[in-house]
Amino acid sequence: MDSQFLPIVQSCTEKFGAKASEFRGEVTLLIPAEKIVEACRTLRDDFAFDMLSVETAVDYYPQTEPRFHIVYILYSTITHSFLNLRAPVGGADPEIDTVETVWPSANWREREIWDLFGIRFKGHSDLRRIMMPPNWEGHPLRKDYPLGYEEVEFTFNYKEISLQKPRGQR
Repeated sequence: MDSQFLPIVQSCTEKFGAKASEFRGEVTLLIPAEKIVEACRTLRDDFAFDMLSVETAVDYYPQTEPRFHIVYILYSTITHSFLNLRAPVGGADPEIDTVETVWPSANWREREIWDLFGIRFKGHSDLRRIMMPPNWEGHPLRKDYPLGYEEVEFTFNYKEISLQKPRGQR
């Protein structure tokens, strides 16, 4: 592990009970969901990770506890280094605190995660759909979301498929 990450890992392990791992030079901290805001604020203020580069989610279905991980990739414009954070979230009623108070850019990213994964962010200023229509039911990036299917059109089945396609009214 790079020596610049040792104080970060040590601090997060002591303060937040984080578990550190490294793969190909990338350091990842697994932080309990209830401590994510405090950990992000500490990393921003004490270790100069001043930019939330990525915020997304992963679905581990059929595993239910934890079913989801919220993934944060932080960037320091001073040291030019990245740090990965992961926060596990259960599958029954997925919910985690918003980091919008730490990085305002999390607003849209958390709306996207809510829309596509159905993970609620407590304290979010405007949690509503951003990708799907407002009346859409379900969350399409969940692994248990039903898949739509449309048969591929070739020259041998063109007429059959063409008859089944919905057409606009004239």
